[in-house]
Amino acid sequence: MAVLHNRVSQEELKAKLLKEEDKRITISFYQYFPINDPQGFRNDLYKTLTGISVFGRIYVASEGINAQISVPERHYETFRNLLYAIPGLNGLRLNVAVDDDGKSFWVLKIKVRNKIVADGINDPSFQMEQKGKYVNAAAFNQMTDDPDTVVIDMRNHYEFEVGHFNNAIEIPSNTFREQLPMAAEMMKDNKDRNIIMYCTGGIRCEKASAYMLHRGFTNVFHLEGGIIHYANQVESQGLKNKFKGKNFVFDNRMGERISNEIIAKCHQCGQPADTHVNCANEGCHLLFIQCETCAKKYDRCCSTACQEIVHLPEEEQKKLRKGIDKGRMVFNKSKQRLIDHFNL
Repeated sequence: MAVLHNRVSQEELKAKLLKEEDKRITISFYQYFPINDPQGFRNDLYKTLTGISVFGRIYVASEGINAQISVPERHYETFRNLLYAIPGLNGLRLNVAVDDDGKSFWVLKIKVRNKIVADGINDPSFQMEQKGKYVNAAAFNQMTDDPDTVVIDMRNHYEFEVGHFNNAIEIPSNTFREQLPMAAEMMKDNKDRNIIMYCTGGIRCEKASAYMLHRGFTNVFHLEGGIIHYANQVESQGLKNKFKGKNFVFDNRMGERISNEIIAKCHQCGQPADTHVNCANEGCHLLFIQCETCAKKYDRCCSTACQEIVHLPEEEQKKLRKGIDKGRMVFNKSKQRLIDHFNL
């Protein structure tokens, strides 16, 4: 029987990746389409992609697929042909990373989920087929020249903090399932205005656009391929770049630079910075923004308390973090703003 999961330690896999001579391409893609047997689909896909050394994170559900992967450049055409041969995925848009070092992933993980995006939608009348209209980079730029167009960011606060479009509205919540009803509530008096929604690669804003239409909005659009596709189109077509800062990505890179502006600040000293790191204390692992000066000062930790812990013997560190539930450890600077603060 074929092995359908990884059996090698993370440390070995990371070391192997660093020694690898193959140039890799980081790609993200998604598709909403019906999958009758998600587990069987998952197993077949794992065998197919393992055969061409694809690494990454893929979620499969009855509603579709969501993937962030890296593939050896020499296998790219083979990968694309194999993917396009799957019913429902032919011609699928592949978002190629903007700022890529080829070291984004070191193992392939494919998981079956209830949904490819946790949305909290339980209404059986909701249909993904009824979604907003796509806008490409050129159309996005043209529409957003009109001050009456509303642009909504459907990402988490820590993503918005390091980069976003000009005049974009942040939905001040911590999860996508919270953002959906909040976005509809914030826009309730603007149902006839042009509303453009965007996210990293398109998967969240596509579902958000369908949800807004479901809630009675009429002129809803979403940015095709998200920030990643927008950045590639801006570069290839010589368009004005309206995105400022960095695009947070959910792989080992933690970000890709879209413009030279640094719009965030170090969470420790307040100096301009937009590099996300995880606290070096494994018992904390807080995701936060840290400048190079503070990284040296605190040994890449979020606090002096964590700094003291990382200098303890490893056995003592293990004892201290035993049984700790880190949960969702993300730095949050009171993002729960009142809706009334938005002058729409």
